[in-house]
Amino acid sequence: MSENNRSIWVFGDYRNYFQNRVTLQLLSRAIELADKISASVCAVVMGHDVDEYVGEYIAHGAQKVYVIEHPQLKNYSIETYSYLMERLARIYKPEIIFVGATMFGREFAPRVAKKLGTGLTADCIGLDINEDGLLVQIAPSFGGNLLAEIITPESRPQMATVRPGTFQEIPHDYNAVGEVIRIPLPEDLPEDRVRLISTERWRKKGQRIEDARVVVCGGRGMGSKKKYKKLFELSQLLGGIIGATRPVVYAKWVDEESLVGQAGKHIRPKVLFSFGISGAIQHTAGIGDAGFIIAINKNINATMMKMADVAIVADANQFCTALTRELKKRIRS
Repeated sequence: MSENNRSIWVFGDYRNYFQNRVTLQLLSRAIELADKISASVCAVVMGHDVDEYVGEYIAHGAQKVYVIEHPQLKNYSIETYSYLMERLARIYKPEIIFVGATMFGREFAPRVAKKLGTGLTADCIGLDINEDGLLVQIAPSFGGNLLAEIITPESRPQMATVRPGTFQEIPHDYNAVGEVIRIPLPEDLPEDRVRLISTERWRKKGQRIEDARVVVCGGRGMGSKKKYKKLFELSQLLGGIIGATRPVVYAKWVDEESLVGQAGKHIRPKVLFSFGISGAIQHTAGIGDAGFIIAINKNINATMMKMADVAIVADANQFCTALTRELKKRIRS
């Protein structure tokens, strides 16, 4: 394939579109990477009644959108969708394919990679192009203690899944234009071995941690589950939301929805409070875009203290209690 025909594909996961923006975030990064290898940016959309999303992806940077639309695709099927993605990739030969590391993406992308006989780096926290024009897939490894830079020098396409919140979407461009390539549904689809009986949409209540302007994160340094619960009151006083490290979630001090980091949410609050967190890469991988970090830890040499804009050497539990008390005084006065 000639240089001029190179393309970077982003799979369009439009389900829960207005809450889950990972496809738009990946389009944004794809635009930056495409410029380095003279490639076009394409989205791939499968489903039924999807024209609204086709337009959205063009408005957010897709130069081409490959569309397979049919009533039979209204409900997601891993066998059908992965078969169609493999077929498209073999016909049009993209250089790179990105998929959001959602529950859907973690099931879908590995199957597509296996069908195509190529590699896949999961849960990337960074993407770049090296001097040889290869995709550099940056992902935590060895239990999150190291960052690995992974390349796929021979097999194509180069594939990666990326967590929601890792990149920032570009603004909607109402004047954007793009090419829409409509592809008929093949007649030789594999027979689904799983039959969908019914679906029910589950709506989360309250603010999402990915959208919060203030996040109060706590780690094992809070001392206990009882002491950790003090952070809930503090976060309410600050108009924020609770975050947590992996050990805290595993200890069941808080539910998994609060997990921030490699295995959890990527956040970009205006202000991040970090109570009793050492700063292991599993956690810091998810907070790199925080605007202002205030860290409280007894260990002045903790990684989190070095990352912070304001580092306070103190017992996290005691400082939380004092800060909560002071905020209540100011609210009453």
